[in-house]
This record gives sequence, structure tokens and C-alpha cells, in this order.
Amino acid sequence: MNKLSIVIPTFNEKDNIRSLVKRIDDALESVNHEILFVDDSRDETPQVLEAVSKENSRVKYIHRENEKGLATAVLMGFRAADGDYLACMDADLQHPPEILLPMYVALTKGADMCIPSRLIPGGSDGGLNWYRKLISGSARNIGKAMLPCLRPISDPTSGLFMFRKEIIDGADMRPVGWKIMIEVLATSHFSSVTEIPYTFCERQSGESKIDKDATVQYLQQCMDLRKRYVRNKISVTKWTSEQTDTYVKEFTSGN
Repeated sequence: MNKLSIVIPTFNEKDNIRSLVKRIDDALESVNHEILFVDDSRDETPQVLEAVSKENSRVKYIHRENEKGLATAVLMGFRAADGDYLACMDADLQHPPEILLPMYVALTKGADMCIPSRLIPGGSDGGLNWYRKLISGSARNIGKAMLPCLRPISDPTSGLFMFRKEIIDGADMRPVGWKIMIEVLATSHFSSVTEIPYTFCERQSGESKIDKDATVQYLQQCMDLRKRYVRNKISVTKWTSEQTDTYVKEFTSGN
């Protein structure tokens, strides 16, 4: 069985850590996995991570003192991860940990990358208020307009995805700001993506870290990627909710 590494960037998320770890472990009970936090926090999050890592051998963490930024944190996690498959998700529980198993199943069925989507039938972005929906939609449309490599993907600016580790071998990733998935999509070498529906949830604790600087960084990132994105020919398969459930049941019954 291929090992899965879940990379989670954190910044002041102390109240979410234990719940997040438990839900990941419950969801991936039948999968060999590790949970790797890359932490830039200024609150008690490092102490919580230290305690949880002592209680749970699957949990590891890196605390950065003089660096910050979600995208660079995730890239550091990718480099430190032991898994054959790598996943990225947020720590605020808006990405439901239960979606990790269907993502893993999609890779076992041959996909190079699995991207849960709020925007295909069965998906929902109900966890966003109207303002965040406007910002999210604008970022998605700008990205697709500037980068043709994002256009086949329905939800390319999310922070929730999983892929085979080898696709980033040699990838020219220079991430800034918050958007790491567009960096992976633009610079990696892959040929197949499976999209599965999911519901984006309401934040459980803490506050959103997005600010006006993130918008400027995103535009700079898109401009830079226009010069170096890889022109992959990819096929995109969209699973329905029913297909996803069926494939997960087949996987769990066989393990």
C-alpha cells in the first residue's frame, strides 16, 4: 500500500489541531499515513503540536521562526514528507478530513492528481459567505484567464488536493503567498486528474488569514507562472457522488 503524507500549514490554529488529527486518523484508518504540520504560529499552536506528536506517532511538525507564508510552508512539507502520495489541506476544518480517503482511492485507480471540487454536481461552497464567494470566484477566473493550464480544472484555486509525489520531481516551483495548488498544476508533469465533489465547510475556530496583500501576491504569482508553466496534455475525469461512494466501498471492503 502506498504511504500518504498529509501536509498541513498552520498559523495560530491551536484550537483545531486535536479535532483535525482525530478526524484524519478516523478517515484513513485503513491507509498507511503520516500527518505533517508546518507551523508559523505565534500563539500556543507549537505546544499543542508537540504534545500531539508525542501522543500520536503519525504526527510530525516543523516550526518555522523566521519564515511565513502558506505556499512556502507547504513546499517545505512536501520536501520533508515520506509518502508516495502527498496531500495538502487547511487546518481550519473547512476542508473536511473525510474527503482524504476518496482522494486516496482516486490515486489508487490511476489518477496522477485528485482535486476535490466545490463546483461540480454534488459539491458546494456553502462554507463561504457572499464576500468570500466573490473573492474566490474572482481569483479562480483571473487564474484561468492568465494561465491556460488551469482551464481544464473546475476548482483550481482551492488548497485541497492530492498527487503522486513523482509528478513534482524537477518542478520549478517558486511559491509566494497563499496559492500552492496553481503552482503544482502549472509546473508539474502529469497527465490525468480526477475531480470529486465535496462540501466546503464553515470554519470551526480562529479567523481567516486572507488579507489585501494576498491579492497582490496572487496576481504576481500568476504573472510569473505565465512565463514558466508546463504545457501538459491532461485528461480530467469527474466522479459523481455515487461513483465516489462506490469506489470507496470497494476499496475499504478489499482492505
